[in-house]
Amino acid sequence: MKFTALLLLLLSPFVALCQDQMAQHYKIYNTAKQRIATADDIINDLNKADVLFFGEEHNDSTGHYLESLLFKKLADKYPGKAALSLEMFQTDCQTVLNEYLAGFIREKNLITEGRAWQNYKDYRPMVELAKTAHIPVVAANAPTRYTNMVTRMGLSSLDQLDAKAKAWLAPLPVDTATGPYYEKFVTVMGGHSAMGTMKIYQSQNLWDATMGWNIAQFLKTHAGYKIFQVNGGFHSEEKLGTAAQLKKYLPKVRMVNIAVYADDSFDNPDWTKFAKMGDYVILTDPKLAKTF
Repeated sequence: MKFTALLLLLLSPFVALCQDQMAQHYKIYNTAKQRIATADDIINDLNKADVLFFGEEHNDSTGHYLESLLFKKLADKYPGKAALSLEMFQTDCQTVLNEYLAGFIREKNLITEGRAWQNYKDYRPMVELAKTAHIPVVAANAPTRYTNMVTRMGLSSLDQLDAKAKAWLAPLPVDTATGPYYEKFVTVMGGHSAMGTMKIYQSQNLWDATMGWNIAQFLKTHAGYKIFQVNGGFHSEEKLGTAAQLKKYLPKVRMVNIAVYADDSFDNPDWTKFAKMGDYVILTDPKLAKTF
């Protein structure tokens, strides 16, 4: 018996590796402790949280694998209390998404009439799990035509919309306060001169606010649920952007955020770059093929 126990102990890392064939291509870090963590550590943290933000790089194949892994773990741990929220679907497509989840329409109709992203295959496993397990999915993003409208004519142009159109957006006017998020945005855009007017920043805030608003509305009507929110990393790094807007709409909300990067330092993180980005940082192997 002692030999058997010892053998199992020695083999356990190899068994875990076999169960997760991608394990060698990513490392999960608890940023507060600056040490290795596991997917189960993240899910267990949701005992004291309502929303898990997954900030992805849209073409990172390992990141997409991890989204599906974490969402499956969340659904298993919180049966009947799990939800998925996606930047990848826009609010005016919620009906189409609901019809697909209910089995009323075909997948090709979801993709065309739901205006699914071109890399929908990367998110399909999560949507299919939600369909099979009867998990609600929130089409969280603002319709592109309205973010484009703000980029061209400014946030005040939305006042011209009728009530039905405004219902697809966060309540107006949207908070566009300057501060750390604004400074990050300016840097990403290449500086103040490259950014031009504030209109593009206003459209970014509309995008964030609408996602935050939809998460908040879901939580208000689904007490005790755990939401897995997937978006581009910039929207939730440092709990700014969408995360900050959510906090304005639901001040008592509890969040855990993950920031994911394909980075050469995934075996030895540069904490000067990553320490503030998320409660957890996942670094993936940049040598793996991108999804697009």
